[in-house]
Amino acid sequence: MKTFTKTINKRSRKAMIFYLKNHFRYNTMNGWNNSSSYACNLKIYNLGLENKTVDKLYELIQTEEFFDRIHNLIYEFGADHDFQWQANFNGRGGGYIVLYQGERKPSGYKSYCPKCGQKNYRSIAETGNICGRCDQAERKDFSQTHMSTHIFSGRSTDQNEDFEDWDMDYLRSRVGLVQEFDALADAIVAEAVYMAENYDVQEETIYLPQTRKVMAFI
Repeated sequence: MKTFTKTINKRSRKAMIFYLKNHFRYNTMNGWNNSSSYACNLKIYNLGLENKTVDKLYELIQTEEFFDRIHNLIYEFGADHDFQWQANFNGRGGGYIVLYQGERKPSGYKSYCPKCGQKNYRSIAETGNICGRCDQAERKDFSQTHMSTHIFSGRSTDQNEDFEDWDMDYLRSRVGLVQEFDALADAIVAEAVYMAENYDVQEETIYLPQTRKVMAFI
């Protein structure tokens, strides 16, 4: 199984610069945008896995539960960096994990409906607790300031940087960040392999409620 994490001598400027300059990179948006960042190729056929694991993964990626678990790892990475650094998939079929710059700031939402999930920019004190979407008296104010997370998808990171004028502390910090990103890629692969070894894909039929108009006797 392919791994991405590398041990770097952080006392050596040369070793750190070599690591950063030679790390695999990918687009942060599209190729025409000409912006790139540190990345890892997570295409299933590129991971050096056994054929049976590869076949199982192609089945698993058709389920929502698979990506829920993967996105939990990605969220934890962002949270560890106060969402100033985040990771996300890009590329045709989402086969590359890319390091992005981002931010987390107040969204402006003051209340929400736990019944249907609709959020509102006004509080219950302003408008009452009736939800404007589902008409249920369920709306609640957020107990804490609701935050939204944003990715600067068009922004590059260290593109064409030569690093020669960086001081050692800043250089070590960047190397540490990219190593953590590589460790995230390894964690994603490990989680995917675990699911392939311990889960099967089954089909189930679900019936969704449908609203329609009918005649009623008066």
